[in-house]
Amino acid sequence: MSNVIIRASIAACGLLLGASAFAQSSTTESAPQAANDYSKPETWLCRPGRKDSCAVDLTTTVIGADGKLTKEPFQGNPNAPIDCFYVYPTVSNDETPNSDMYAGPEEHAVVRAQFARFGSQCKLYAPLYRQVTLKTLRAAMAGGAGFPADRKLGYNDVLSAWNYYLKNDNKGRGVVLIGHSQGSSVLTQLIKNEIDGKPIQSKIISALLLGTNVAVPKGKDVGGAFNHMPLCRSSSQLGCVISYVTFRSDVPPPANSRFGRVPGDGLTAACVNPASLKGGKGEMHAYLSTGSNGVSTSAAQPKPWVTGQTIDTPFVSVPGLLSGECVSNDAGSYLAITTNANPADPRTDEIPGDVVANGVVMKDWGLHLIDAHVAMGNLIDVVAQQSKAYLGK
Repeated sequence: MSNVIIRASIAACGLLLGASAFAQSSTTESAPQAANDYSKPETWLCRPGRKDSCAVDLTTTVIGADGKLTKEPFQGNPNAPIDCFYVYPTVSNDETPNSDMYAGPEEHAVVRAQFARFGSQCKLYAPLYRQVTLKTLRAAMAGGAGFPADRKLGYNDVLSAWNYYLKNDNKGRGVVLIGHSQGSSVLTQLIKNEIDGKPIQSKIISALLLGTNVAVPKGKDVGGAFNHMPLCRSSSQLGCVISYVTFRSDVPPPANSRFGRVPGDGLTAACVNPASLKGGKGEMHAYLSTGSNGVSTSAAQPKPWVTGQTIDTPFVSVPGLLSGECVSNDAGSYLAITTNANPADPRTDEIPGDVVANGVVMKDWGLHLIDAHVAMGNLIDVVAQQSKAYLGK
């Protein structure tokens, strides 16, 4: 299998809890590693009140269908009344089975792409953790025996960071949990073990578990992965979950897809459309990276965003170009993204986001690399409304 394929961030349930590569490989026992001390500033990628991975340029060029360009500056809110706690996806290029606690360019980049923009609504907390690395995943997915990763290490790090945050930083504030891929897997376990049905759930505004397969009973919003945290169906609903995996509407999940399906009779993968929580189609308010997507170098490179003009910002927004709708069929349960192309206008009719190996799109990955990007503006709008509901309750 090409290493290019595996450099992509792998979805949570297909990563730590259910992928065949993990199920077929054994875990090498190693001596327990010392717990991280999350009182140390260097154990956090983002914390309020300092210059760190979240203090980055998020300026966006808004590209109209007519080709008109408008600069959209970003302004964080240092006095935001709620918090956001983020666990990032599989990005570490460390050569060890589990990553170290030194942030590399890949950790900084994914925070910029997936999390920093939430600083308009909340104070930002993002711990470093000793995640399963890309090198480890390559070995696992190649079917090698003696898979040496400590799959509990990353979870225990995030648990320690969460407990430190609750004890020292939360001070009774509402908090949004945000994760993607491996990060969503870790947060799913954290919710199951520490939050679901417990007093602390009253502080959870919502959980955004992106790029993972969260199990729910067919036709229901609660049960399966969580017993007390339902799927979000309105922007005033609190203590709920938004989860989805993305595929192009004209390229549905193939039979070998790692996303959009869960094991178990009567269960399905949750799909909540951030652009239309009640269901149906909605316009996606995407913030797309103009260079690397921040999640993987394995994506197809973007084509020119607009004919005859240069984009000089790290992000673009393309109003009206993308729409999304949750679809449930024999292929799976997923957020289908439609590009509303118009060849007659000067704006691009294509968005990058596919995993590509040797020039071939890997359809089983869908748009996993831009799960967060494609709905970033919608997610931020939902969090803004949920924050108002939480503060007004």
